[in-house]
Amino acid sequence: MARYTGPSYKKSRRLGFSTLENGKDLAKKPYAPGAHGQDRRKKLSEYGIQLQEKQKVRIMYGLNEKQFHKTFDKASHMKGIAGENLLVLLESRLDNMVYRLGMARTRRSARQIVNHGHILVNGKKVNIPSYTTKPGDIISVKETSMNHPAIVDALEANTSVPAFVEMDKKKLTGKYVRIPDRSELNAEINEQLIVEFYNR
Repeated sequence: MARYTGPSYKKSRRLGFSTLENGKDLAKKPYAPGAHGQDRRKKLSEYGIQLQEKQKVRIMYGLNEKQFHKTFDKASHMKGIAGENLLVLLESRLDNMVYRLGMARTRRSARQIVNHGHILVNGKKVNIPSYTTKPGDIISVKETSMNHPAIVDALEANTSVPAFVEMDKKKLTGKYVRIPDRSELNAEINEQLIVEFYNR
């Protein structure tokens, strides 16, 4: 299944959840898209609720079905709680780290910045958005990309970064400090429903 490249707002409205995590996508029209969007909120079955939760997280992090399922399989074989492991693996993706450090306004933009080879991990160029970073990794902008308009614009707009990362805006260098706590991630996500979806 190909990755969705259409409007983010449309998906957010369909799911009733801000996939951009800023609430702007639901601010004006907090109902489903389409002519009958305002009166089409039907009651979901248990399966439907689990599926919707999986779709929310998958779309938020910008993965296709196959990638997301593989990430879940990896999380379920790790020690600890499968749902929390899944969120940690998703947060550890390089494109997400670039977004969290404020080098991109959205995860989709971060994916493109990584794809185009503007990012270094521990001094080496990495152009794979799904690359898994580890605590202690240094993520920086390539010297020739220091004035990249999208990166400069994002850094000017961004005022804060999560506690599990550190960012030096002058040097355009960030660090993945530690694995995030569940309380630091999106509280609207119920990862247990995703576990139930795949374990049904």
